[in-house]
Amino acid sequence: MPIVVNLDVMLARRKMRSRELAERVGITEQNISLLKSGKVRGVRFDTLEKICEVLGCQPGDLLEYRTESPQP
Repeated sequence: MPIVVNLDVMLARRKMRSRELAERVGITEQNISLLKSGKVRGVRFDTLEKICEVLGCQPGDLLEYRTESPQP
């Protein structure tokens, strides 16, 4: 998948646990886990905004686009 979620990196930088982020954002810890693993097909902008507010970061700090390597 060319979009990589770096939420775990930001949590580590902020020394914050998923549970605390979930509580402060107002979503379940399971949804945070799904976001961290990249197993979601989308994220609401208001949720992304709250995550960025709590972590003090930009959306680009959480989401990264990587090109897929062509298969030989």
